Amino acid sequence: MKKALILAAAAALMLPVAANAERTGEEVYKTKCFVCHDFGVAGAPKAGDTAAWASRVAKGADALLVTAKSGIAAMPPKGTCMDCTDAELTAAIEHMTK
Repeated sequence: MKKALILAAAAALMLPVAANAERTGEEVYKTKCFVCHDFGVAGAPKAGDTAAWASRVAKGADALLVTAKSGIAAMPPKGTCMDCTDAELTAAIEHMTK
């Protein structure tokens, strides 16, 4: 009985597999990044504005990820997506810089 209760409790605490699936760049953008990057809030480069992103993209993907993770100017760390993985942040950056 005790073992069954422990197993039931452990199962209740486990997240569904779908909850652990990585989000696409578009999903992250539409739930987090768009707030500033749709409108250019506080100088944020607008999504899809290749001219505004050019100097940033020239620094390379690794540098963009470092900046996204630490934040820059008015942008908070991870752009408020504290549960984003590096892969999700990279996908969001790729989505915005197209």
